[in-house]
Parts: sequence; C-alpha cells; structure tokens
Amino acid sequence: MTACDSGWPRTVGGAVCALLLTATVTACQKPPAAEESPAPSRPSDTGTAFLAVDECSSRGRESFTEVPCGSERAAARVIARYDGEVRQGPACPARTDFVLHVSESRPAVDEDGDGEVPQGYACMRNLEAPHPGDPGRGGGPRTVVGDCVYGAGRGEVRETACDGSGERAPEYLVSSAVRKRTECPAATQLYVSLGGTRPVGCAVRE
Repeated sequence: MTACDSGWPRTVGGAVCALLLTATVTACQKPPAAEESPAPSRPSDTGTAFLAVDECSSRGRESFTEVPCGSERAAARVIARYDGEVRQGPACPARTDFVLHVSESRPAVDEDGDGEVPQGYACMRNLEAPHPGDPGRGGGPRTVVGDCVYGAGRGEVRETACDGSGERAPEYLVSSAVRKRTECPAATQLYVSLGGTRPVGCAVRE
C-alpha cells in the first residue's frame, strides 16, 4: 500500500492523511445514528498499535504523527479506530471532528508483529476547541441531530454552521433522527439521510 492516495509524506509509525469531510448527504423535500460520546480523556503514551483508541496525534499542515497525549504537540485524540475504507466501514462517533486515513505497508511498529498495519481510519476529536463535529458547528464527517444544512442541488444538502458564520446560511435544522420517515413529526419539511441505526433525519426550516 502507498502512504496515502494524496501523496502525503510518511510519518513515524505509519502514514496518515486527513479526510477533513464536510458532510454531503441526500435529502428529499417533505414531506443519526444514536449519539455517541467520545472516549474518556486520560493521559496516554504511544503504544504498539499505530493511532489506537485513546492515543493522540500532532496536527501539521501536511502530516500527522502519533505523539504522547501529554506532549505539547498533541492536538487530537483517537476516539474510534477501524480497519478498511471509510465508505465501507462503521461510521465514526457523532462528535468526531475529523477523520484520518491510515495506510502503511511497513511501519516501525504494528498491531500483531507481522510487519503490516492494515489500511484503516481513525476518528479524531480535537483536544481543545473548536470542535467542528459538535451539533450545529457546521463540520465533522457526520450530520447529526442539531446540525444545520442548506440545499446543494440534485437532491443533496450540506452542513453549515447554525449561527450563520459559515459560507452559506442555514436553511434547515435537523431536529430529530428516526428509523423511518413515517416516524418524523408532522412539521418535518425535509428528510436527511444520516445512516446508522436511526438513518432518517427530520429537518425543519430555520
């Protein structure tokens, strides 16, 4: 495997590149998954698994390296870690600020000593504000209850900050998440695809 599809440089213990995702989801005119909490914060040193849960990374312009969570270079913590590709694997926790794609064929350390770290991704939460993955902040890889969206054309919507500080003004607020459309409140004006166990977002005009 290559270090990253984007051509980013290798880093100690593996290579990562950021998928700083602005959620793009399908929506239908009228008519998230259950909220997950980040892993509890606690001091951590780098371990044998590259960017395992509760480990931390620095944050540079073009590269991310694993560092002790007590280091002054630590910027974000891993709150979930999965093998495989983002589009085929489990969704990151709702409060994820950004996602790191991890791919390295021969790192310095690996999970089981076979000389390889499988392609995967790490769901990251900034150690300090801002937290774009929080509801209403207009960022993060997932759209969740409390987020605002605007119409992007062709049946799609995109997230934007609810306070109007984003490039686009909010048009709808995702007020609840349900298992199927018929469970949305009567006031729902837009259905937003969220994925997860409650895949239908019920949105109303802002």
